[in-house]
Amino acid sequence: MSVNKIALVTGGSRGLGKNMALSLAKKGINVVLTYNSKKEDALAVAQEITALGQQAAILQLNTGDIASFDAFVEQFKQTLTNDFGTDKFDFLINNAGVGIHQAFAEFSEENFDTLMNIHFKGVFFLTQKLLPILNDGGRIVNLSSGLARFSMAGYSAYGALKAGIETLSRYMAVELGARGIAVNVVAPGAIETDFGGGMVRDNAELNKRVASITALGRAGVPDDIGGVVAFLCSEEGRWLNGQRIEVSGGMNL
Repeated sequence: MSVNKIALVTGGSRGLGKNMALSLAKKGINVVLTYNSKKEDALAVAQEITALGQQAAILQLNTGDIASFDAFVEQFKQTLTNDFGTDKFDFLINNAGVGIHQAFAEFSEENFDTLMNIHFKGVFFLTQKLLPILNDGGRIVNLSSGLARFSMAGYSAYGALKAGIETLSRYMAVELGARGIAVNVVAPGAIETDFGGGMVRDNAELNKRVASITALGRAGVPDDIGGVVAFLCSEEGRWLNGQRIEVSGGMNL
């Protein structure tokens, strides 16, 4: 049996997910990470995890394609057996996401459905389908956003769906508590990644605006986030449950 605990990080090939995966590995946790299209990036992250002394595996998953989840869970089970010598895992990090920036008045149903499937329906049903192989005493970390607390034009659907995730997480915490599974939310502020086309990272004007409304005076970077997720999966974080932890440097306080 595997002595190290195992985390599944969705969307772990780049950006925040990559940072989370590496932060978990630094805490002595083995990591299975999913990627949608960027297999080479995922393999590179897996190599970094291995270099840190932990086991890693990668699996393809489109978290918005709910019909594919049963096949994915079977693949994941095989990976746990073949690569890790176990049939269960410990930590689920629902990180995968996309950003669509569009005014409410023009927001298309197609774009809404894309966001809905990835950010809400996908999280709901992927978590549900993984529950039988999640160890009692495990942890679930769902990703929200500062945009669920404060509003910025162009993010109506994204912000509303993330608010839904925050409510869902509290229900999960109540219903899974009997199994000793803690469920928390990490809500990043604006971060310099390629998310949403790299808007915060590459648009100097937007970056400056973010810094101006952040108490600590800058936009976030991936290193600000991954360690918080790893902490929630650590022994020190065991009594945190049903909480929303905003990691934004103090945006719009």
